[in-house]
Amino acid sequence: MKLNDLIPNPGSKKDRKRVGHGISAGQGKTAGRGTKGQASRTGEGPRLYHQGGNLPFYRRLPFMRGEGFTPINRVEYQEVNLYQLSAFEAGAEITPESLAEAAIIRKAANPVVILGEGEISVALKVRAHRVTKSAKEKIEKAGGSVETI
Repeated sequence: MKLNDLIPNPGSKKDRKRVGHGISAGQGKTAGRGTKGQASRTGEGPRLYHQGGNLPFYRRLPFMRGEGFTPINRVEYQEVNLYQLSAFEAGAEITPESLAEAAIIRKAANPVVILGEGEISVALKVRAHRVTKSAKEKIEKAGGSVETI
């Protein structure tokens, strides 16, 4: 068997119905759309939420704010755990730029938060936009320093 021998199973492929192609084709003249009216025109029907004069469903609902809805101007931090910083040498300065170079974060422009998951044994100078309490304690315990940008 070769690739050029492959064919679909009989009956699995069907030609599309070509409507509006003469009276003998069975779907000529009005092409199955009936006569006149909104449904017979191109771009059939009103917009998606139209309810024939009733107040649309999405307008009947109250505004939903707060829990479960994404704020427009939410700050999305790039998370870095302590165990990821173990790749750096002792005394190294950790900045968003150095993290981006090491491919730990994607964009140096976005704010960075250092989280306390994992352990750290080398003294590092960490400069980040946010540092959790547990991360700060572990870095300082290892002999490093923490500075918020």
